[in-house]
Amino acid sequence: MRIGFLTLLRREIYRFIVLPNQTIVPPLVSALLYVLVFGYAIGSRIAHVSGAPYVTYIFPGLVMMNAINGAYANTTTSLFIARNELFIQDLLVSPLSHLEMVLAYTLGGAVRGMLVGLSTLAVGYLTLGVHLHDAAATVFFLAISSLAFAALGNIVGLWAERWDDVAICLNYVVTPLVFLGGVFYSIDMLPPGWQAANRMNPIFFLVNGFRHGILGIQDAGTGLCAIVGIALASALFAIAVTLFHRGYKLRA
Repeated sequence: MRIGFLTLLRREIYRFIVLPNQTIVPPLVSALLYVLVFGYAIGSRIAHVSGAPYVTYIFPGLVMMNAINGAYANTTTSLFIARNELFIQDLLVSPLSHLEMVLAYTLGGAVRGMLVGLSTLAVGYLTLGVHLHDAAATVFFLAISSLAFAALGNIVGLWAERWDDVAICLNYVVTPLVFLGGVFYSIDMLPPGWQAANRMNPIFFLVNGFRHGILGIQDAGTGLCAIVGIALASALFAIAVTLFHRGYKLRA
């Protein structure tokens, strides 16, 4: 590995490690609040879902939601600040290739997403007694989801002109897709038309693959979920590399 790539990756990880009260702790508090409000308050009125208590059923989706948001936020804000304050120019004149730049930003965001996800899982183990059904599937879907949305963060970080733009994709695309991706319900609870709409949402497959890894419950085949996850991450990463290569909004 080239020292420049490792240096950039280390910087991206250090950015969020030194600010745990902004990057690591809030998602854990948020997950606990969701468990209390949706799990116990609302869950007490809902029967078991697919054989699992409602609070346990929704927990994998909460973990995935935190991981996705963390990975997306890390790369989006990092790249936007680099462009806005013009120190991206220093990176562009370095011997790093465009592939290495995008890979470092993406891996930095993915590390944050996975760290947030694993920390939330630990909270679930302590509060709900959640155990892993398939550790390999759990780690795979957590990693591929973090990589996909870290790559998306690169694209939005390049496109954004204002801080308001940074939030647009999160508020109007990512968050609705997460909430409509089976985090709080099983697809079997929906009418046929909504079931078909859910199957067009890539986050539905990521959440289902991850839920299978934790609980052994799924609404879609694990193989199909893995294919969708790999395709999504690969496509978004390829787009980000292409934009870097073309210099899209990178040069003043």
